[in-house]
Amino acid sequence: MYELAKKAYAAYGVDTEAAIAQLKEIPVSIHCWQGDDVVGFDGGGAASNGIQTTGNYFGRARNFEELKADIKEAFSLIAGKKRLNLHASYAILDGEDIDRDAYRPEHFAKWVEFAKELGLDGIDFNPTMFSHKNMKDGLSLSSPDENIRKFWIRHCIACLKIAEYFATEMQSHCLVNIWIPDGYKDVPADRLSPRLRLKESLDEILACGYDKNKVVVAVESKVFGIGVESYTVGSNEFYQNYAAKNGICCLLDNGHYHPLEYVSDKIPALLAFYDKVALHVTRGVRWDSDHVVLFEDELKEIAKEIVRNGATEKVLIGLDYFDASINRLAAWVTGARNMRKALLYALLMNHGELKELQEKADFTSLMVRQEEYKTLPFGAVWQEFLKRENMKEDYLSEIKKYEREELSKR
Repeated sequence: MYELAKKAYAAYGVDTEAAIAQLKEIPVSIHCWQGDDVVGFDGGGAASNGIQTTGNYFGRARNFEELKADIKEAFSLIAGKKRLNLHASYAILDGEDIDRDAYRPEHFAKWVEFAKELGLDGIDFNPTMFSHKNMKDGLSLSSPDENIRKFWIRHCIACLKIAEYFATEMQSHCLVNIWIPDGYKDVPADRLSPRLRLKESLDEILACGYDKNKVVVAVESKVFGIGVESYTVGSNEFYQNYAAKNGICCLLDNGHYHPLEYVSDKIPALLAFYDKVALHVTRGVRWDSDHVVLFEDELKEIAKEIVRNGATEKVLIGLDYFDASINRLAAWVTGARNMRKALLYALLMNHGELKELQEKADFTSLMVRQEEYKTLPFGAVWQEFLKRENMKEDYLSEIKKYEREELSKR
């Protein structure tokens, strides 16, 4: 089947061998929080302050050892280069009575040891500004309470120092993504002041003297959130302007925009101005619902924009979804494999020819050619990729076995 597929794609000027070779080298950062419903280890409890997980499927990881075991099992079923994406709330405190503004690299040393054991490409990191008592009146870095604001500034600075540690240990950059759930449920009387306070907070965080050769700082916007339906402080316009002015990165989460806005279109817009663009790939159903990533049209378009623009090193791909209504390992593996599938789909296109048709304004041929790609034997190339990575297309049977032997006992 692969030999036939290889010939079919060759007729379109596509080298399947080159596509497979490139695919395995594109890193995808996989989020730890799918395994425990974004609960974390630092006592924050169930996700709150703009984060909500629905479902009660059995087997949720309850501690570091269980989460580590689940990640190891899931990653063994995901091909290609992988990174681990951590939230600060997954600090391993071992009984030490400290708050998030005092976290240190040693609280994540066991994560580094684990990442090295798995041979991961790197670790990415996120300040955790939710599920905490210091989310006062729904505000963190934009709070009018100076003590609250300073607490979260210290937390972000601590995260940058921890990120330097990750980058040094893993010999790879660490993406630090700042997302805050700040906003108001109903129509605010003052939209400017919270944003000015956020700007001041971010200025102070970035002035801490972190190593820019090791740490990539990103800011993540959102159109609205749970309990902040009318106004979010960290809007798209605010963050894109702030990032451009301060030489940091924008992170695009494809669940954080109006349903008729497409991140696939935003990627090339940002590539015109930014050296790096970060992604949180998810699947929104009517809103930012963080459903498991499926092999759908928008995912394919996101991958196409990364590949066709030669941006596989410029676009930092991360996943962000959490479903507690299904087996959590199946969620991890399905979403991660689909991200990799979309990248392969994009690699198996002669983008040079398609661009040339567009430049010639031969839109008829362009439409027809793009349609022809949809029925080429993509599946056979995907199966060949899995075979070379020593993996089977069927991963559900292995997950069901793990469910019976491990998850069912929790």
